[in-house]
Amino acid sequence: MRLLLDTHLLLWTVSQSRRLSAQARHLIGDPENELVFSTASIWEAAIKRSLRRNDFQVDARLLRRGLLDNGYRELSITGEHAVAVANLPPLHKDPFDRMLVAQSVVEGIMLLTADPVVAQYPAPVRRV
Repeated sequence: MRLLLDTHLLLWTVSQSRRLSAQARHLIGDPENELVFSTASIWEAAIKRSLRRNDFQVDARLLRRGLLDNGYRELSITGEHAVAVANLPPLHKDPFDRMLVAQSVVEGIMLLTADPVVAQYPAPVRRV
């Protein structure tokens, strides 16, 4: 199964955080699953680190390189993804999370998230 990880799950995975649930660890560790990250997550990490957010201390360049080196596939943002954001209900205000949901819809990829609001979208989203 193709799994798109939201930004926090990516950060928790690379930092081996205890915040990553056992269910998420199992899905991420399953060699049968294809792990995908979005360009939106790299963009979010870069912006929020520059704003000195405590939960975004990772260098976006190193995050991307590490994900690629560990077999993750990068999903670029397309115009189709951007247009799909307009069809989402206004459940979440964060534009990065909305883009991830739109990408999961357009690409038919399961989005893994720890965010209960993101999990409410009528999309292939799974809260872990």
